[in-house]
Amino acid sequence: MQLIQHYFPGMSSKQLEQFAALEQLYVFWNEQINVISRRDMEALYERHVLHSLGIAKVIAFVPGARILDVGTGGGFPGIPLAIMYPESEFVLVDSIGKKIKVVNEIVDALSLTNVRAQKCRAEAVAGSFDFVVTRAVTKMEGLVQWTQNKIESRDQHPLPNGILALKGGDLTGELKLFKSAMRFSLSEFFDEDFFETKEVVYLPI
Repeated sequence: MQLIQHYFPGMSSKQLEQFAALEQLYVFWNEQINVISRRDMEALYERHVLHSLGIAKVIAFVPGARILDVGTGGGFPGIPLAIMYPESEFVLVDSIGKKIKVVNEIVDALSLTNVRAQKCRAEAVAGSFDFVVTRAVTKMEGLVQWTQNKIESRDQHPLPNGILALKGGDLTGELKLFKSAMRFSLSEFFDEDFFETKEVVYLPI
């Protein structure tokens, strides 16, 4: 929690309570349905919560924005972003039902009224969104194929609508086809060694 407060000062007491509650909730639900590796559970706030909030260092979602989290797994990056932006709407999808069960339980426990989770593939989601967010789900080419017709045409952020993907490693080959992609190194925002090879890749659609 100290990490979150250090990099994101000025949060409300409700937001602080919700972030603080994440550890106990994930410890409990991860014992029932494994969604996070046991090694990573010891670094939940660094490797999952703060990593998810790397997107919040690139863009601040405006009230009324609609964000689709593709392949949310246990709720990342969607749940931390939904806590950070309570006036924006988040739809979290994953094709694995037991992961969505965990997401729904945590969303209910935190009283996150701006989150809807559903078991489905990205292509099957109804509606349009300002941004698609994702974390290490698939290569950019696949993401674009799945979601390009889900992007709202009207922009309401400084960055035009598109995809915000948390990625790591050598992305040269993966992004060769996407000349308009912008890369933001998370080591510019966070000091921890974990973030040295981590990036937010933004692709306008």
